[in-house]
Amino acid sequence: MNTAFSSDIQLRDYDEFDVPAGTFINVISAQEFSTAYCEEGDELVFITTSDIYMFDKTIIPQGTKLIGYIDKKNEPIVGTHAAMRVFINKMCLPDGYTVPIKAYIYTSNNNIIGGGLTPPEKYRKVPHYQRWVMFRAYSVTQCVPGATRKMGEHVTISSGANLTVVLTAPIHMTHTAINQ
Repeated sequence: MNTAFSSDIQLRDYDEFDVPAGTFINVISAQEFSTAYCEEGDELVFITTSDIYMFDKTIIPQGTKLIGYIDKKNEPIVGTHAAMRVFINKMCLPDGYTVPIKAYIYTSNNNIIGGGLTPPEKYRKVPHYQRWVMFRAYSVTQCVPGATRKMGEHVTISSGANLTVVLTAPIHMTHTAINQ
């Protein structure tokens, strides 16, 4: 008998199943991480904030740890803020059972956190003449962005930040606790 399991945890009797790719999981960050002081490969921990259900059963309970690392990091440059991508490769259920997964922290920018354009360094004022009334021109001044942009800034995700994880491959589940 495996001593890793507590005597009060009961496993559900069922066939194996897959959690489909594209499933979203709400998590919070267990620590702060930033492009300023983290490097590619640094381990990160996230904790699920709600139960995930399938077949009327809880398959991923609240409090499950998702463990990953910074997969890609770009430093800030003139015109672009810093960016990073976080890959999740392990799911640790509350009873200690670990499942390998493939997932990313979801963003609408192809799962890249940060990386936006910086604002222009200067604006120049350009008058626009709208109409002539009684031999007089009425104009407005428009601010037009200059040719250069500001230096980018580092991106930081605070501890406790609400994030979303998206699965990129199905999770093959062979273990689920029913009394969590």
